[in-house]
Amino acid sequence: MTHATPVVEVNGLTKRFGNVVALDDVTLSVQPGAITGLLGRNGAGKTTLMQTITGQDFATSGDVRVFGEHPVENARVLSRVSFIKESQKYPDEFRPKHVFRCAPWFYENWDAEFADRLIDDFQLPVNRRIKKLSRGQLSAVGVIVGLAARTPLTFFDEPYLGLDAVARQIFYDRLLADYAEHPRTVILSTHLIDEVANLLEHVVVIDKGRIIMDESAETARDSATTIVGPRSAVEAFIADRTVLHREGIGGLASVTVDRLDADERRDAAAAGLELAPVSLQQLIVRRTNSTTTEFGADS
Repeated sequence: MTHATPVVEVNGLTKRFGNVVALDDVTLSVQPGAITGLLGRNGAGKTTLMQTITGQDFATSGDVRVFGEHPVENARVLSRVSFIKESQKYPDEFRPKHVFRCAPWFYENWDAEFADRLIDDFQLPVNRRIKKLSRGQLSAVGVIVGLAARTPLTFFDEPYLGLDAVARQIFYDRLLADYAEHPRTVILSTHLIDEVANLLEHVVVIDKGRIIMDESAETARDSATTIVGPRSAVEAFIADRTVLHREGIGGLASVTVDRLDADERRDAAAAGLELAPVSLQQLIVRRTNSTTTEFGADS
């Protein structure tokens, strides 16, 4: 079986801002036709990585290729890429209708009918001046552009943070439905991991500028298990294991460990222990030694 050429190839990428190392020897490849989650805490390096891949930042060292070419000032590459972020800037006198009217100049796959349906979905006032829009309405402008542009490589850098929970769900639903009809490569950066977990086919986790996980979402979900039961029985079972997290109350213990094979699962059941799956969010919190509040369901 031959592998498709990666849409994005990053090798040994380091990015420094003065004495701060924002990206530390990052190597990564993104295969075509998948929704990849770029996950991590705020300040982990997600935005810097995306800006470097899209040619908006220069690498301090290392190599970046997009569609096999260097992206910086490369019209052939950049015409096939959209990068949607929450803090998108527009001219003060612009209204959303102007943004959508200009979009076909930049995006050859622009679907105006789809954009119109999204405008209705998000109840966006297209004649209101951009600077008079609420944060949620401004987020909706970016999300509509990112979806209706249908670029072969689309980056969403948390542009939906300004949306309320209902509008975010509309975004996820429309993204999934349109992606099924018009396959492309989507990289979704977020710390709202539980919300997007079901969208993701691949997971890349960045922590302190380094990639700590790069695998299919299915593999990631299967990579840890929580063992629950009497403290003494749990401690005996996990004696030689790497523990990702532990908590307990009274005589009960709940311990998250790396992947268990079938024999180990049978042994756990025989010892009267319960096995519980670990959500993607819990797994990433454990692996980044984060606090759960950093990855809250809403923030």
